[in-house]
Amino acid sequence: MNDFNVLLVTIDSLRVDCLGAYNESFSIDVETNNFDRFAERAAVFDSHYAGSLPCMPARREWLTGTQEFLWRPWGPVEPFDETLPAAIQRHDTVSKLITDHYHLFEHGARGYHEDFKAYEQIRGHETDAWKTTPYDLDPDFLAKLKGDDDPYDGKKKNNTNYARNVADFTEEEDFFAPKVFSRTAEWLAENQEWDQWFCYVDSFDVHEPFHVPEPYASMYTDEDPTDPELTFWPDYGPTDGKPSDADTETGPAEPGDSELSEREEEFVRSQFAGKTTMVDRWFGRVLDTLDEQGLWDETVVIVSSDHGHYLGDHGWVGKPLAPLYDVLAHTPLMIWHPESERNGERVEEVTSAVDVYATVLDAMGVEDVDHRHSRSLVPFLAGETDDHRDWAVYGYWGSSVNVTDGQYTYFHPCNESVDSYCYSAGMMNTVDWMAPPEPHLNAEPDSLPYTGSPVWRYAGPSHGRHDEPMLFDTEADPDQERDIAAERSDIVEEMQALLLEALADLNAPEWQYERLGFEPAPDAA
Repeated sequence: MNDFNVLLVTIDSLRVDCLGAYNESFSIDVETNNFDRFAERAAVFDSHYAGSLPCMPARREWLTGTQEFLWRPWGPVEPFDETLPAAIQRHDTVSKLITDHYHLFEHGARGYHEDFKAYEQIRGHETDAWKTTPYDLDPDFLAKLKGDDDPYDGKKKNNTNYARNVADFTEEEDFFAPKVFSRTAEWLAENQEWDQWFCYVDSFDVHEPFHVPEPYASMYTDEDPTDPELTFWPDYGPTDGKPSDADTETGPAEPGDSELSEREEEFVRSQFAGKTTMVDRWFGRVLDTLDEQGLWDETVVIVSSDHGHYLGDHGWVGKPLAPLYDVLAHTPLMIWHPESERNGERVEEVTSAVDVYATVLDAMGVEDVDHRHSRSLVPFLAGETDDHRDWAVYGYWGSSVNVTDGQYTYFHPCNESVDSYCYSAGMMNTVDWMAPPEPHLNAEPDSLPYTGSPVWRYAGPSHGRHDEPMLFDTEADPDQERDIAAERSDIVEEMQALLLEALADLNAPEWQYERLGFEPAPDAA
């Protein structure tokens, strides 16, 4: 195959069941005309799964090819990583990042933007520490945020950040997805003198808060979207309000934190659907520019997401300490390649988030880079092979480990009495809810199987998501409503063998086997 430009578009929290192209069954018929339009042109991967969760671990997979959750939680690019923009720029190719994903620039997440030739950050999403004014905030809007006008009110103070950041938003064009995708369209039109380019567009929408302007706020509901009793930013946790003893992105869940009435849940889903449609419409501007500039014949376009978002599904909201059902872990992947034999086809072959890294490098003709845990999809797209993966593994650091073969999804529990270990060259300060407590204590030198660089290893707790193995046949039961582990012990054994195969292939550390209740592989790290 020839060498091409690459446009990589990732859309945070985009649920696969909201996309018409995936023929899924979200409770609302969501308008996604432009994603569907792109899907008609592209190869659509039906068995694509997240790898390391949530936001920043997924980006380390995409940008460095590292299946990180077996070794590390949320954190920075490591000194021994070779990022996509760094590898590409060694080949005299320009790289550009356009994003409103403020976590890329946050404390504990350094290095993700620094190797790009140029980057643009659109400020203000979620709890981005951007504005300190206005002082007087609309109490009804704060109520919808579950916020408080006291800027020092602990957990809720971050919600007031968002209220201040968007206080002067009056038009649709002021919102985040319109800014991200309109700027992308402009960049594509302005930058065609380069011999070759890589553009990474990291849209934080459809991430919460699910705050959208009209017409989207009313598009899928008969409620008054300004009603202060109806939140568009529900807390993470179980919808029945039962307490959880595990940390979430907003802190420890408390009794009643995520308790939603049927009316409240329907409203939240309507606002998520509205935001999905807004993202879709502005993504359409990018497709229009590719048309207008005649870029399709020289550009590989990859569209994906890091994870979904529970909206009452299986009794959960957000990305809490819940089993990793497909609502969260089954993600969209659509790839247009000008020379692909698979364009316009549905693909059943299993693929994983980490495969984006090697695919981008191969599409651009960059050959002298270690793909680490990533497997390029270019040979599959070219029709050179019909096989790609037998498995995809996914999970959070220090939690259960999950595996799929494309039909069955198997959730393997962990032993909470066995510590997890984090390996890093310098990750002593990271996001507090993802890191081991006081990680500078009990640290000792160690090594990783995929790099010769020395690292520190330090202990942290394991957090179970379920007590027993769970098994679902996603062909017969796509909504994963019926756990068949007890009645299909034969399939459980097969999936455990597949998980062990994956752990051995990745050279997972010995303590992971102990934590998961397996005998360690002879050559486990």
